[in-house]
Amino acid sequence: MTSKQRAYLRGLANPIETILQVGKGGVNDNMIKQVNDALEARELIKVRVLENSLMSAREAAEEIAEAAGCEVVQTIGTRFVLYKESRTLPPEKRIVLPK
Repeated sequence: MTSKQRAYLRGLANPIETILQVGKGGVNDNMIKQVNDALEARELIKVRVLENSLMSAREAAEEIAEAAGCEVVQTIGTRFVLYKESRTLPPEKRIVLPK
């Protein structure tokens, strides 16, 4: 992913709400399934790491991205943004990345 594409996705992610949270249980199989389902439906999601979690946001983002096969767009404070191109969304609803 190029820096231009990453910047474009950061702009799209700015107004969206956090839809998943990583708690003290950390990253598990159920969490990965939820992330995959959310990415398939939306392509771009925001996740928050709670204060009682034993992981930092960067650690959680990298672990989830590796397990789910997606890209980490950005990490800020306790939140991070993930992107993965959807195979089920109709073409007109998909995010078109700049070249």
